[in-house]
Amino acid sequence: MFAAYAARIDRDQPLNGLELGERPAPADRPGWTTVNVKAASLNHHDLWSLRGVGLGEEALPMILGCDAAGIDQNGNEVVLHSVIGETGHGVGPRERRSILTEKYQGTFAEQVTVPEWNVLPKPKELSFEEAACLPTAWLTAYRMLFTNAGVRPGDSVLVQGAGGGVATAAIALGKAAGLRVFATSRDEAKRKRALELGAVEALESGARLPQRVDAVIETVGAATWSHSVKSLRPGGTLVISGATSGPNPPAAELNRIFFLELKVVGSTMGSKDELEDLLSFCAATGLRPVIDEVLPLDRAREGFEKMAGGDLFGKVVLTV
Repeated sequence: MFAAYAARIDRDQPLNGLELGERPAPADRPGWTTVNVKAASLNHHDLWSLRGVGLGEEALPMILGCDAAGIDQNGNEVVLHSVIGETGHGVGPRERRSILTEKYQGTFAEQVTVPEWNVLPKPKELSFEEAACLPTAWLTAYRMLFTNAGVRPGDSVLVQGAGGGVATAAIALGKAAGLRVFATSRDEAKRKRALELGAVEALESGARLPQRVDAVIETVGAATWSHSVKSLRPGGTLVISGATSGPNPPAAELNRIFFLELKVVGSTMGSKDELEDLLSFCAATGLRPVIDEVLPLDRAREGFEKMAGGDLFGKVVLTV
């Protein structure tokens, strides 16, 4: 079957390790199901995999892709939950959780196999392309906002780095849930798009907000960390799920964190129940993922290049 896969690791030039070509179709295994992929979306996780983060040389070649929507062996339209081993369903009860492409082959292929427990019905209101955007970036944003930040309608939130998949999802989800959303970006066009998505104000990165916020959604890391901490009200919550600009900020702002009793919460992906809630939320409200571009699988390299260059707003989707 045709697939986009990591053939080698290159920490400095990750796209050098990306190959497009034939790979073996997934084998049958008890408790697992094979899904014919209709659409899959790119995540920064795929770039990190090509750099060898979470993916070792011994696991190569590895089909990339965490997210997918498609048709299962019984003809049902389904969405995949990307975390394997979280509960022991379909794998050993002591298996540590992993995301597709770390241990098991991913979704950038004609077929993918996952534990039956990891398959959810696709709401009829969502297209395959829309549904394929939800299991990683949108689920991460959903958990950051409503589980780990614990925000409620009327609360205020700062979303750093408008344009990325998680940040875009957080703006749209926040607006739909009745939050007062502020966003930042270095790019004027992305700030304009953030306003169109529902942000009440979009500012230059590092600019002072008109008010301190209840929560900050942080995926940028070192470049925005100090601004994130300084933007919180006393007792506010900073939720971090990524560090695309680096994991080591020049100033940790520890004095401010303890004096103002700020909470710093790490967040990774989300649960199957949360994905089910997210799918229902989108179906019921009419909220849809922001898609930057849809490409056929054989043009996956273009999508990777666009994501690596940061020249996108929302998700890149690959169709099979």
